[in-house]
Formats: sequence, structure tokens, C-alpha cells
Amino acid sequence: MTRMRIPVIPTLIVAAAIAVMIALGVWQLQRRGEKEAMLALAAANPTKPSISYPAMAPVHPDLLFRRSSVQCIRVTGWRTEAGRAADGSTGYRYLAECATGAEGPGALVAIGVGQKPDLKPDWTGGQVRGWISQEPDHRSLLSRTGGSASPLRPMLIAQQPPAGLKAVAPPSAADVPNNHLAYAVQWFFFAAVAVVIYLLALRKRVPPSRPS
Repeated sequence: MTRMRIPVIPTLIVAAAIAVMIALGVWQLQRRGEKEAMLALAAANPTKPSISYPAMAPVHPDLLFRRSSVQCIRVTGWRTEAGRAADGSTGYRYLAECATGAEGPGALVAIGVGQKPDLKPDWTGGQVRGWISQEPDHRSLLSRTGGSASPLRPMLIAQQPPAGLKAVAPPSAADVPNNHLAYAVQWFFFAAVAVVIYLLALRKRVPPSRPS
């Protein structure tokens, strides 16, 4: 009878990788529950009293979607993102990088929605009232999973836009993605694929049986 010798070191490496993938999947399931609790809290925040604008990241769930205001001394830069206006139309959301003092992190303000990505907003700063949110999340899945991603900065969604722009849609918990279940399924799928691939690789190591 032909016997197959299982390589010890490669098997240990694959087993460790599969264990890590399964652990990441379980961790994403735990994060899903935490995210659902955070969204439930944020959904009730817009009706609460106004608070001071948070200067630093991360934005605590107690502050998310609360009413606030910030004094934009001057606009130091502009960013554009796909966005939705309060009237339901879509376009380009203009984000103003604002200086709030001689030093410090400044503030990010979603000031309005326009139809052109290269529009030059006629706004140089001032007092802005609106709702506390977070900057758009462009971090990779790998960096978020590995814990190396920087926390998202606070962002104020302006209630009143300057001339030439539409008001940004008010923040809603429905707009915050909760993809942790999908991420968990992906990690479990990767673990299953790794098992299948390694079993197929071991099968190829079986020498052909000799005729008796």
C-alpha cells in the first residue's frame, strides 16, 4: 500500500494561516454587534442638544450626529467626494479643510453639494452649524483589519450651504455601512479555500500505486 508522508512544516504554516483567518472572521462577527449598538446610539443623537465640536479623532459614538458648530477661520484646501444633497439629488460633495486657530488639527466641513467636480466654491470660511460626522473612509480592508489604520477625523456636515451649492443630506445611521458580517464571511471563505487547496496539494504528493 502506498503511504503519503505529510510535510510537517508546510502543514503547520497552513494550519496557522487558517487559524488566523477563522479568528479574524470571529472578530468581525463581534465587531458587527458593536457596530449595531453604535448605530442605535447614533440614530437618537440628532435630537439631543448641541455640543462642542470634537477637535481630535476618533469620534466617539456619543458624539456622532450630534448638532454642533465650528468657526472656520480660513479654508486651506478643498476635497470633493460623491455625495447626496438634502433634496435627494446626487452630485459632488465639497469638503473644506478649515483652519480653526494658529495651531491645531483644524476642522473638516462638508459645506455643500454641487454638480461639477471642479467647481470653485465662493466660500472662504465663517461660523458653520450642522451635525458631527466622520470623514469619508478610504482605508483599505487590510489596514482596518490589522489595526494599522488611522482613526477617522471628525467632520461637520453644514446645515446651510453657501451660494451655488445645495445643502448636504443630514447624517443618518442608515448611511453608515455595517459590513462586518460580509467581512466575516470573506475570512471564513478564505479559510475554506485554503483547506481545499492544501488538501489538493497533498493529494498530488501521493505516489502512483505500483501494480501488484
